[in-house]
Amino acid sequence: MMRFVHLVVVAALVAAAIDVYKIKFESTVRAERAAKLGAEIRRERDTIAALRAEWAQLDNPARIQVLAHRHLALKLLDPAQIEPLDRLPERPPALAASPPFDPIATIIDATEPGLPTGGTAAPGATR
Repeated sequence: MMRFVHLVVVAALVAAAIDVYKIKFESTVRAERAAKLGAEIRRERDTIAALRAEWAQLDNPARIQVLAHRHLALKLLDPAQIEPLDRLPERPPALAASPPFDPIATIIDATEPGLPTGGTAAPGATR
């Protein structure tokens, strides 16, 4: 009977040792992954900082003004070019000759001629 108890205790100790080893291995793998992710985060932050510095250089108003003078033939605005609103011409009248063409209403009218759809027929089509 004592041998059986000893075998059960030894088996439990072996099972516990295997479980502890497995937990240690998983924690090591996760620690390595966390270290890799930390390094990747640092690399991405450095890249973002470099890109922000480059963007600040490209977005510099003095640089943009030099490029505009070099590549664009812009002239200064003459105050006589600005007109008050009351001197602007009126909008042209809207073309109200016919309502817009509705192809879906035309299909519905063709399949069910008795239904009122409110749509307009195609130009040249009869209703």
